[in-house]
Amino acid sequence: MNEIRGENIKPLHFNWVVENHIGTITLNRPDRKNPLTFESYAELRDLFHQLQWVKNVNVLIITGEGGNFCSGGDVHDIIGPLTKMDMASLLDFTRMTGDLVKAMRKCPQPIIAAIDGVCAGAGAILAMAADLRYGTPTSKVGFLFTRVGLAGCDMGACAILPRIIGQGRATELLLTGRMMTSDEALGWGFYNDIAPHEKLIDIAMKQATRISAGPNFAHAMTKKALHQEWNMGIDEAIEAEAQSQAICMQTNDFMRAYEAFVAKEKPEFQGN
Repeated sequence: MNEIRGENIKPLHFNWVVENHIGTITLNRPDRKNPLTFESYAELRDLFHQLQWVKNVNVLIITGEGGNFCSGGDVHDIIGPLTKMDMASLLDFTRMTGDLVKAMRKCPQPIIAAIDGVCAGAGAILAMAADLRYGTPTSKVGFLFTRVGLAGCDMGACAILPRIIGQGRATELLLTGRMMTSDEALGWGFYNDIAPHEKLIDIAMKQATRISAGPNFAHAMTKKALHQEWNMGIDEAIEAEAQSQAICMQTNDFMRAYEAFVAKEKPEFQGN
């Protein structure tokens, strides 16, 4: 497939900006706390899928407008129609939402979630599926599915959330649907850090800039290994990492790092 330029992607249902090799997704329905619709689900899935071939975007940030991250599936645009669908249509929908998480995990760019205010339901899943998460002191994260009569096993939550915060903590959140406080999110490892509301995007951008300046081909290898090794034994994981590292040792970035070290300079990585 031909290379796609990040700035040439024009989504209709959220904001997308590329600056300095960092792509920022902003959910932009602040009057309703940035809920998702059928269309925005699908468009997010398609964007993350396309990013496999976007070479000028090294890191992603996903956030929301108006002091909230995402309130989940829109009650009127999604939940109402779902009550009237047959089983085949419902399965099409649940598989589509799962494909969004698969696309997030498969896209090579590290994803940073900048979480303020409400982060609930499918919004909590988006945060969970990111690679790094930063919150604010007043932000709250809730996997609310049980509150609407659904199971907590939605979009990979029962597989991914326990790996982040532990089985017991994940079980409690998924069974009760209660909101996880920012202090809990930080202490349990869901958040990487907490920042004041007015500095949240700055902190996320600072980390994105730091990662973007690194060896991005190697970063993609790291993300892939972190995902794929969930299902490997230790011996298989060590072998997979040996192969990955041998591939990285053939890159120009590896040579750039060596030459910079010899010259006592800082390497300038180019992602190849």
